[in-house]
Amino acid sequence: MTDWDRVKHEAVADVPVSFDPAVDPYDPNDAAAVEAFWKAAVVRRPGQRGAQKAPKKVATAIRLSSEVVDYFKTGGPGWQTRVDAALLEYVKAHKTA
Repeated sequence: MTDWDRVKHEAVADVPVSFDPAVDPYDPNDAAAVEAFWKAAVVRRPGQRGAQKAPKKVATAIRLSSEVVDYFKTGGPGWQTRVDAALLEYVKAHKTA
């Protein structure tokens, strides 16, 4: 249960906000750090993606045997990524110089 009186008091009180450098991007008690953080911020619309961290993959349709699909799906979510990794490993092993 939330103690709303305490929350309201802390919101209006001049109590410094706790800061953990291991997880927080900046110290909210340092006005210069707050300003620098928001100057570097990139505003995006809901659903708008940012830059890709890895090279983009190509969307394609591929027909696989049910045995292959079942094998990778038993590993749970991310099975398509595991199929991609297995195929990439095969390509690297069989690439000609």
